[in-house]
Amino acid sequence: MAAHTGGQAGRGFGLFEREAELAAAEEALNLLVGYDAEPGAPGPVVPGFLPGVPGTGGVVRPVERPDRVPRPRHAFPPMLRLVKGAHGADPAGLGPAGSAADQGPGLPPGPATRAVRRGGVLAYAAPAGLGKTTLLAEIRRRAAAKGCTVLSARGGDQEQRVAFHVARQLLQPQLAAASPFELRERLGSWYDIVGPALGLCTAADGAPPDPQGLRDGLDWVLTHLAVRRAPLVVFLDDAHWADPESLSWLSAFAPRAEELPMLLVVAYRPDELPETGEEFTGRRSGQRPLGLEPLTSEAIARLVRDRVGAHADDAFCQEFWEVTAGNPFEAVELAARIRDHGVEPTADRAHAVRDLAAAVKGSGLIAQIERLGPATVRLAWACAVLGTEISPHLAGAVAGLGGEDVARGAGLLRAARVLAEPVDEESDTLEFVHPLIASAVYDAIPAATRVALHGQAAWCVVDAGLGSTAAARHLVETHPEGDPWVVQHLRAAAQETLRAGAPDTARRYLARALREPPDYDERAAVLFELGCASLLTEPATTVNHLRAALEEPVSDPALRHGIVYRLAQVLAHSDRLVEASELLERESRQPTTDARSRLRMQAEKFLWDALRADEPEAPARSRRLATLADRLTGRDLTERYIIGLRAWDATLRAEPAAVALRHAERALDGGLTWADESRNFEVPVLVALLHLYADRPGRAEELFAAGTAEFERQGWRGAHLAFAYTLIGYIRFRRGRLMEAEDFARAGLRLAERVGARTPALWYATGVMIEILLARGRTDEAERVARDHDFGDPFPNAVTIPDCETVHAELLLATGRTEEALGALSAVGQRLDPRGKRQPVLLPLAAPPRPRPGADLPGPGARHRPGGRHPRPPVRRALRDRPGAPGDRRGLPGRRADQAPGGVRRLARPVTGRLRAGPLPGRPRRGAAPHRAPRGGRRAPLPGPGDRPDLRCRRPRRGGQGRARGRRAAPPRAAHHGHRHAHRP
Repeated sequence: MAAHTGGQAGRGFGLFEREAELAAAEEALNLLVGYDAEPGAPGPVVPGFLPGVPGTGGVVRPVERPDRVPRPRHAFPPMLRLVKGAHGADPAGLGPAGSAADQGPGLPPGPATRAVRRGGVLAYAAPAGLGKTTLLAEIRRRAAAKGCTVLSARGGDQEQRVAFHVARQLLQPQLAAASPFELRERLGSWYDIVGPALGLCTAADGAPPDPQGLRDGLDWVLTHLAVRRAPLVVFLDDAHWADPESLSWLSAFAPRAEELPMLLVVAYRPDELPETGEEFTGRRSGQRPLGLEPLTSEAIARLVRDRVGAHADDAFCQEFWEVTAGNPFEAVELAARIRDHGVEPTADRAHAVRDLAAAVKGSGLIAQIERLGPATVRLAWACAVLGTEISPHLAGAVAGLGGEDVARGAGLLRAARVLAEPVDEESDTLEFVHPLIASAVYDAIPAATRVALHGQAAWCVVDAGLGSTAAARHLVETHPEGDPWVVQHLRAAAQETLRAGAPDTARRYLARALREPPDYDERAAVLFELGCASLLTEPATTVNHLRAALEEPVSDPALRHGIVYRLAQVLAHSDRLVEASELLERESRQPTTDARSRLRMQAEKFLWDALRADEPEAPARSRRLATLADRLTGRDLTERYIIGLRAWDATLRAEPAAVALRHAERALDGGLTWADESRNFEVPVLVALLHLYADRPGRAEELFAAGTAEFERQGWRGAHLAFAYTLIGYIRFRRGRLMEAEDFARAGLRLAERVGARTPALWYATGVMIEILLARGRTDEAERVARDHDFGDPFPNAVTIPDCETVHAELLLATGRTEEALGALSAVGQRLDPRGKRQPVLLPLAAPPRPRPGADLPGPGARHRPGGRHPRPPVRRALRDRPGAPGDRRGLPGRRADQAPGGVRRLARPVTGRLRAGPLPGRPRRGAAPHRAPRGGRRAPLPGPGDRPDLRCRRPRRGGQGRARGRRAAPPRAAHHGHRHAHRP
């Protein structure tokens, strides 16, 4: 085939024997722009091209993916929407963040768009030198010729330690033309989240976004660009050298390209691709990436005759092929050297090919550079240290050369085909011809000189005003020397990187600063920052760093208290609540602790004690908390947190609802922040949740809506948002709106799955999901969810809502394992009863003393008679009498335990202590008409908090003195009737 330069004259080489690869790219581009596809017609499957669902012939269909979490359909506030249509005069390619459309950022474009344009992933995997860069350049030229919007980026060996280096190459040129006001208008709430990561603005005050929140923001930006500037082609060359943050983002985004008018073209070396880029290997889709093979002898002969001379004989071409082994890069470079040296391409000069080939790479290349003079060598070394897109002024500063020496050395290196020719006359940047040459030059630098050059580069970068973050990648390559300047800039770079959403990179910078080492009085601060940077990814490492910080002499009380609060928080979130409580108790007794700090430590200790499932002195703690809260006025956040905890404790202990609500309103008067990194979000969550138990679910949803919006504005889309979605689902479940509850619970469960296995967020989400599925009669699915998420013993030490052990026992009942459920419920009752819990929705179903071996349980028709031989087991009675259960409601739930008849008082209290809200399959009440779901399968809505309650529910006492447990709206009855009790033998 004819050679193509692809606009890379002087940089790359012609394309030979790449017809199949180019044909695949051409067909993928045609599918993208809609040339070859009739609306709704299936397209052909291109090898290496991954459009739509694997095995569907390239037809794009919406796919539900566990790594992409769509916002629940019933979520609030309204989600930012995609905007359809041409980009017009929009310089950023983005519409206003609030523009209306019918698709969200996690969903595929509409049917009309899918019918015309089909996107996907086109991946090329080949070793170094086989022509990936030149192939991508040709595909890029063809995409531009077809009218596609092109985004392009390239990984770099030196830049792979710079967070979001690739993401900035892709998105920054598309957004930089807009003014800050226009960007803020178009990005909306994402501005403060993605802006710092893309270098568009500085990070705002407040907590940094979590990595998942930032990836969601980058997804939002790229999705909008794909829709508004369609068709879009994104190129990523040398993906194996992409920074981890960008590579993990693009790898997770890749499946979405199948559902957008976007083609993602990636090239990488298969042996060097990190695990974060696994999506590009095709393991998920089953479509292998396209490989590039070495050139055949015929292709090499055509290349030699094209580059050296048409009269080259066969013997010379054969020797040329054997020397280069068909590697296109080596072949092109060797052909250029043969031409420059005037070697005739004849058989009698074939021996000269091997001599010239030695200068193409390795030691021969380095020897050639050394012959150009010491100044030129220093310039080549400086360029190798700086990476790509090198400023001549900066390279000269690192090499210690003046402007004239830099110009002269650059000319010599270009003549030697070490540096590439400028792209245009206005460009003066320095860049190597090929990454192989850059790697060879960098590896040839003596070790001590390389370290010194990195140190010099850091000084020059800071002096040029490029900032601490640009210098940090050089500082991590230097040897520790106890230099305060190094520590200062590494800490500054870590803070900037952390606030941009890259905690892993920040942790590397701080770990290097700790090895410098910092001054004696600065070491505790560095350890504290290092612990904060590791909080989300390595909790165990965070504990070690923070404990080490506490052991250091800390002269600043505020710093010491900050270390204590953060250490207690990470211990509690690691299910080590006892250690967190003991730490706060110990530190609060220190003589250097002032009164306000001591009060906050008390508040933190009250919180973690309240969340302990094995707290030994709960009643005494409740009395202390009540005494303290009554004296406080709520003048600051600490006091309001204590008052909020008092309100929650009143709910747990089933004090009158008015008491709990009065304290809750006191806590809310001054405001409770949900997304403050220095505070715990559990207290606002508990204050919001208690309104549900006080029969004010609307107010509970209102508070959760505000908290969810705060999490999303801050970019906290990991565990925090998982808790919020899960508990909103739980509120909807308690109100009987099961379809909406399942929608929220599934979104919370997917978010929790990304947080990690057996984390608190996953315990909550799994428990709520199982409750909802059981309430809807889908026992098999509930059992599968429990099995997939290891929902069983050992259970967490922290309190969960709903109680995990009770949910597990309920699942045992639903699956017919009655004896196991009785034992589990008895154990739960023994655990919680000493803590003085009286709240019905937080107390589990309890069981009476176990029957003697061989005793038969009474049948479903047995009646309870005081003193009779066969009393109905409280477990079965509870299942029958639960709010919303289709069984008989006559009996105990409408009365307090201490008001039950004498013969059944002992059994009444465990029966009224119910945690769950949804019904299990049961028998209909005798004589009752079977309940039928409305047409369409949607259950009729239940009465809200302002509607008249079910007459069988206990009416509230006068003056609002009803118990804080409140009246629960009964969930809808099961859609299927006539089946037997799940626990019936």
